[in-house]
Amino acid sequence: MNIVYVHGLDSDANSNKGLLLEQYCQENYPNSKVYRPDLNQSPEQVFSYLTKLVDELSQDAKTVLIGSSLGGYFSTLVSNRTGCGALLLNPSTQPHVTLQRFNDDNSNEILYTTSGGWAITKNHLQWFADHPLSSIVNPKKVAALIKEGDELLNASLSAKFYSEQGARVILQEGGDHRFSDFREHLPEVMRLVQQLYSRTTIKVLQR
Repeated sequence: MNIVYVHGLDSDANSNKGLLLEQYCQENYPNSKVYRPDLNQSPEQVFSYLTKLVDELSQDAKTVLIGSSLGGYFSTLVSNRTGCGALLLNPSTQPHVTLQRFNDDNSNEILYTTSGGWAITKNHLQWFADHPLSSIVNPKKVAALIKEGDELLNASLSAKFYSEQGARVILQEGGDHRFSDFREHLPEVMRLVQQLYSRTTIKVLQR
């Protein structure tokens, strides 16, 4: 099984959750391969890269995405496009709205630069607006773990969207946006990943 960890804003390939996931799989799921790409690029590049990566990986083995925050948004888009499974952690459902916090209507082209080096521009915010999460194509292949104590995103809004689309939603009391207790939930995370894995198909290479 291939697992692609899709990090969120202000993170990178060495995300703490990604590293914990990789270590846990090495110790408990040695037949699983965890990929931790650095996605500090424009949203168009991220979507294109992830779509191609999933298509390539899925030629040989089933692939499941684990997306955190903004990574949850991208994972949903990629699942819609490729049919892969996706487990979402405090997913962002309206980045075109929530990222407006960086847009103070000044004349600067760059609104904010992430710790990983992605320079966010108004054009990037427009890309998110042009690619809203309006539906889930494969709801049985999508699940969301959402902390009610998320201080950055509206947990109720995210839970409502995914549940109304037919995806499995697990609401957890308390917590925070960063999923600081992620290590404790790794057994549950991998149980969910295995369920999504069982509902994912291997792409057949066209010759």
